[in-house]
Amino acid sequence: MLRFLPPAAALAAAFFAASAVAGATLPGPAQAFVERAVDEAVARYDLPGIAVGVIEDGKVAAVVARGELAAGSGEPVTPEALFKIASNSKAMTAAVLARLVDQGRLRWDDPVVKHLPQFRMHDPWVTANMQVRDLLVHNSGLGLGAGDLMLWPEPNDFTRADIIAGLAHLEPVTSFRSGYAYDNLLYVVAGEVAAAAGGKPYAQLVREEVFAPLGMDGCRVGSWNAGEAGPIARPHRRVDGRNLPAPPERGVVPDITSMAAGGIRCSLEDMLRWVGAWLDPAQPWLSAEQRQQAWTGHMPMPVGRRMREWDNSHFHAYGYGWRLSDMDGHWKVAHTGTLSGMYSSVILLPDLRTGIVILINGEAEDARTVLGQVLAKRYTRPDPALDVAHYAALLEREHALRRQAEPAPDTRARRPATRREAAALLGIWRDPWFGEVALCPRADGIGFASVRSPRMRGRLMRVGERWLLDWDDDGIDAEAWLHPPEAGGGTLRLSKVDPEADFSYDYQDLRFVRERDCP
Repeated sequence: MLRFLPPAAALAAAFFAASAVAGATLPGPAQAFVERAVDEAVARYDLPGIAVGVIEDGKVAAVVARGELAAGSGEPVTPEALFKIASNSKAMTAAVLARLVDQGRLRWDDPVVKHLPQFRMHDPWVTANMQVRDLLVHNSGLGLGAGDLMLWPEPNDFTRADIIAGLAHLEPVTSFRSGYAYDNLLYVVAGEVAAAAGGKPYAQLVREEVFAPLGMDGCRVGSWNAGEAGPIARPHRRVDGRNLPAPPERGVVPDITSMAAGGIRCSLEDMLRWVGAWLDPAQPWLSAEQRQQAWTGHMPMPVGRRMREWDNSHFHAYGYGWRLSDMDGHWKVAHTGTLSGMYSSVILLPDLRTGIVILINGEAEDARTVLGQVLAKRYTRPDPALDVAHYAALLEREHALRRQAEPAPDTRARRPATRREAAALLGIWRDPWFGEVALCPRADGIGFASVRSPRMRGRLMRVGERWLLDWDDDGIDAEAWLHPPEAGGGTLRLSKVDPEADFSYDYQDLRFVRERDCP
């Protein structure tokens, strides 16, 4: 069995030292299989960089690193390179809480207000009855991604205290505990519960309760110095068929509000230690009781058509920071992460003592899906026909059918709105959780500008009889319709133009009320 206490010096010496350059190989069929699948995915999706590792029967069996930290830099991706793991951070936040439960510092059924008296939801009954466990399983009644505009796009000036205060203004779309809707804000609250119960800042708890005991020395949380972190993979966005890297990070990288929901960075080396610790039930880092709690289906999730057709799945549920399902008759524990040009995936097949880690520094949703399927199928349903080309073709067909059923509106006939026709919209508007925005004249027409989220700035356009916000920042890929207040009063609203846009652009939760004239 894999052991990670003390930190895995033997593993690091015997394996990672030998694979510290991109393309290093391990002997055995798993390595050859993973290399072939990764190379096919890189070629098909033109990925800037990728790091993939597989644990097979409790042992590291494959590591593949391809591409560059930043496209055109000449700096190769290595197993030591830091990637944003995004929502795979959620399982680490849950693990911190589980360690505190083991230590008797909190209980899963503690009311959240016991640890955070200032916590409020929209409904007072929900406020009083929400337990620590509820923060982790997406059952709050809030809509998909509610309030995420307080987290992204970064940077902005929303704090964790702002998020806790803002929750009271987010209206639920279902009753409490009645259904699943993915949520980020309550994981931020969970991090603050951990800090209150543990008596230390969240970032310090993650280092002490997760990184240190598991030997995950390369991971970074909270604020950290880029010059001391080794190689750092830079996120990329796709523009005109090219991968454009984000600017390099230098000096002190600041703490971000979303840390507990999706802000941790780790290398492939570290993530294999993380996976190895979960695959070894004898590893003493976490009690058997808390392992079972983490991997118990606390909230049912829909079994989608793709799961039924691709994996013959029969159940789907959310544990504490993990998604649980069956795949070709095998138990599967997994999660994905998506954040600003970085994609991650962790797939565990516990009964086979097998785990898969995928880290990509580009816009790669399809590549992540396809590669995860190909690698997992090697263990659940071996078939040479189930390769990258097979799953890529299935996805392309799926996308085509969805676009046909719900096409994105054609907005090419847009033109700048004039001051005269937008006169009734001009002014300073306020949403109770997002804060002030200005709809005011600027040199090129009418501008929309958020006070607290500086990247949320754009120009008001006309598309026929509709109003559209064309963002100045090309990195914001979710344009918004603007809906004027109804005659006689009401609120100014926004909604997505593209129905497939990222759910974290939760424009539908905004309710702007006019406060005053433009300066």
